[in-house]
Amino acid sequence: MSEAQQALQHKSPDPSVWVDQYGDYLYKYAMFRLRDSSAAEDIVQETLLAALQAYEKFAGRGSEKTWLTGILKHKVIDHFRRTSKESKVELDEGKELEHPEMFMQTGEWVGHWAAILEPDKGHIAPTEWNTSPAALLEKNEFWLVFESCLSPLPERIASAFTLREVEGLTSEEICDVLSISVNNLWVMLHRARTHLRYCIELNWFRREPAGR
Repeated sequence: MSEAQQALQHKSPDPSVWVDQYGDYLYKYAMFRLRDSSAAEDIVQETLLAALQAYEKFAGRGSEKTWLTGILKHKVIDHFRRTSKESKVELDEGKELEHPEMFMQTGEWVGHWAAILEPDKGHIAPTEWNTSPAALLEKNEFWLVFESCLSPLPERIASAFTLREVEGLTSEEICDVLSISVNNLWVMLHRARTHLRYCIELNWFRREPAGR
């Protein structure tokens, strides 16, 4: 064990310093995933309490911010697990978000993207976004649009999407957390992705440039 780690083991943790240095970051992390300010505040408090109790195990193996974020991630997943037990899976949940008008309803290409939604709205099939994920991460305005598009999703569908696309959990892990079947998960992710793709294209990639 290094001298720095030994010194840290004898150092008393100060949660008030964590709040000052990492509080805003931890709250935004939780808020983006939970979409509930009260729940986000509770989860951050739980995280700091857990960190205080487990501080001796930290021993300086990495940065405090990374360590606290790891604890917070587990608390967020535990939150999803608790709330999933309180609600029943409804197969029709989020069905209104599927935008069936975007797909061919009859003929040889049923289920494929429709070429035109309405004469005055142009093509609706996915377009080339001409940008990279890294570029989008730097655009605060994009994330405001993303959160706005995510907000209409039913809680369980948003949870499934967040656990898969944001937290990077496997299908098996998500099914365990949300107590759902693989088929339920597939339907929920399909509805979330379809809705988000359509909403983001309308409100970000197809919007009028500022000043026009």
